[in-house]
This record gives sequence, C-alpha cells and structure tokens, in this order.
Amino acid sequence: MSFRISLSGMNAASADLNVTSNNIANSNTTGFKQSRAEFADVYPTSAYGLSRNTIGAGVRLQQVAQQFTQGTVEGTGKALDLAINGKGFFTLSAGGGLVYSRAGNFGTNKDGYVVNPAGQRLQVYLPSAGGTGFDTGRVSDLQLAVGDAAPAATTRATVNTNLPANASAPTVTPFAPTDPRSYNYTTSMTVYDSLGASHSQSLYYVKTATPNEWQVSSFIDGTAVGPATTLQYSNTGTLTAPASGQIVLPAYTPTTGAAPMAITLDVSKSTQFGSSFSVAELTQDGHSTGRLTGIEVSPEGVVQARYTNGVSTPLGQVVLTNFANPQGLQPTGDNSFAETAESGQPRRGFGGSSEFGSVQGGALEASNVDLTEQLVNMITAQRNFQANAQMISTQDQITQTVINIR
Repeated sequence: MSFRISLSGMNAASADLNVTSNNIANSNTTGFKQSRAEFADVYPTSAYGLSRNTIGAGVRLQQVAQQFTQGTVEGTGKALDLAINGKGFFTLSAGGGLVYSRAGNFGTNKDGYVVNPAGQRLQVYLPSAGGTGFDTGRVSDLQLAVGDAAPAATTRATVNTNLPANASAPTVTPFAPTDPRSYNYTTSMTVYDSLGASHSQSLYYVKTATPNEWQVSSFIDGTAVGPATTLQYSNTGTLTAPASGQIVLPAYTPTTGAAPMAITLDVSKSTQFGSSFSVAELTQDGHSTGRLTGIEVSPEGVVQARYTNGVSTPLGQVVLTNFANPQGLQPTGDNSFAETAESGQPRRGFGGSSEFGSVQGGALEASNVDLTEQLVNMITAQRNFQANAQMISTQDQITQTVINIR
C-alpha cells in the first residue's frame, strides 16, 4: 500500500514540476497566464463507507488551474499592439470558430486583416449603417484599407464672421471681385469636388446703404456662383435674414469632369458687432483622396484610421469577451483559449463597459509569471519528489527485512 501511496506522491510532485517548468518557460510570453497544480487526497472506499481509522491512499492531481491575474502592461509604441487593463479577452476567429486571448501582439496580413502571429483575426463591431455608433449585433474581422480613401465632395460649409457695425458702403460700384474698392471684406476656403480636386471658394462682403444690411457674393475659382445674398442683422447684432441662417448656392460645375458641386453655407452664427472684421469659423465637409498614415485605438477599443487628407475614420470597435468562470476555459495553444461547458457562455462587450477593462493601444500585457515564486515552487516540488522516493526506498528496505526473516 505504501508503495502506491509514495508512487502517487512522486507522480503528483512530477506534475507540479511540469506545471512549474511550463510557467518558467513562458515567463516572457506575451499575455501568458500562469498555471497552478491543485491536488486532492485519496481515500479507499467500500460498501461500508469510511471509518475513523481509515488510512489515506495517496494523492491525485485534481486540476491545473489558470491564474488570470493582471500582467504588467508595457508600452511598445506599435499602434496594433493592444493590452487589456482589467477583465476580458480579445475575440479572435480561427478555423471557422472563435477563440479568446489576452495576447494583443497584432499585425496585418497581405489582405489587410489584423491578425496575431498565429493568423487568427481580431474581431470588432463594425460602424453602424447610420454612421453613428457600432453594430453590436454581430462581430466581424477587422480589416485595414490597403488602397486610397475615397474623396468626398463638399456639400456643407460653416462661415461664422463678425461684420463691423460702423462699416460704410464702398464708394466704388458696382461690385467687382477684381476691385478691392468695391467690397468691404473677403475670406476664402478650399472646397472639394467629387473627384477630390480642390477649388478655391471666396466670399465677398459688401455693406449696403441700408442700416444693418450686407450683401455676400460667392465665387469658386473666380466664377460667380449665383447672385448675391442679402444678410440682415438686428439692433443687437444677431442675424435675422436669411431666417434659416442657410445660403443654398446653385450647383457649380467644375472643369475637372466631376459632378456639379451643390454647397450650402451655414451663416447662422455670424454677427454684426462694433468690433473689427473677423472669421470665427470657416469649415467644410469635403476632402481629397488620402492614404493611410496611422492607427489609433481608444480606451473603449475604437480603432481610428488616420489619412493624409486629415480625415480620421472609425474602422470598428474591438470586441472583448468575458466568462462566468474563466478557469473553465480550455487552453488551445498560441496564447488562446476556447470556451467549454465549465467556462459558461461568452459575454461580449467593449472596453470600459460594465465588466470589461479598458483597451490600451501601443502596449502589450506581459506574462503574469512571478519567477521568484516559481523557483520556490520548483524547490518545494523537488523536495516532495525526493521525500516520496525516499519513502519507496525505505519501504523496499522493510520488505527485504521481512523476506530475510527465517
């Protein structure tokens, strides 16, 4: 009996050494979670149950438990290196199914998909069709654009100016954009057609003889776009006409072969005060083509692509997954885990929400292995093995003594 007890002790110590060895071997593995060998005692049973004098029958390995404590987050400066500060796992597609990992060392493959070194694709919520928020109803592979970003024609522009209340009407008439004496002030901005070509739009302000009244004329590339629009202000300096604060310009057909440009000017916040002429806001919603220059990831996991044309576009929101019992996950290799009946159903979300931690871009979570602790475990397991081996040797001597009795 004692042979079997000591042998079970040696097997247990050997398993403990194997677990410790694996932990030490992965002390520099990104996102690795150390394991702990957990043991249970063994007692013989019979139809009559156990008595108070029953002697144990040894030890057995009960389970190898993953320790999902937070590892140290270290900055790398690489945009697609991601770390989770808190609970949750990255969600990855692999072989038609999903696996989960804390290792965020991602890159791109030849098709622009964001993958880990094993080729597993990072899953995200795609932007919703309405352009606001993300579609959390399904998960998709994250793919970075490999070509140019499409241009967008200018359709709206915001022009907020202050026109001096004490200005006088020009002495030269009629208005001509080539004669500065025929207008009071001018400002300009760059607008874009449907092909991404840039055009210069200029606005000319002319004070009329009527108090609190101005006229503004729009020109694109030196060509007048529609007639002048009358601006009227109240005696407190706020705009009263046009009442909507919008100037809808007629379509302008560029010479580049692009579609006609129909631009609406928002002048609702323009004023007429006693101060000098100033431009508080001059923006428009068009842009030229652009190439991808960088990636940024917010703490909520929103992946933003930056382009050379100054546009920043959301590509998706990183899907984080958690489980009721993470220790029930099945390790599958390549720093990944698969769900099991013991882990429970996956619960999905995103960074910073309810039970999930935040996502940190340009950083990686290091292994949570404590080498000092593992070396102590190694020595303890080694001594346990030696002690059980000594018990077998002692039992062998006792057996030989019994055999030698005459």
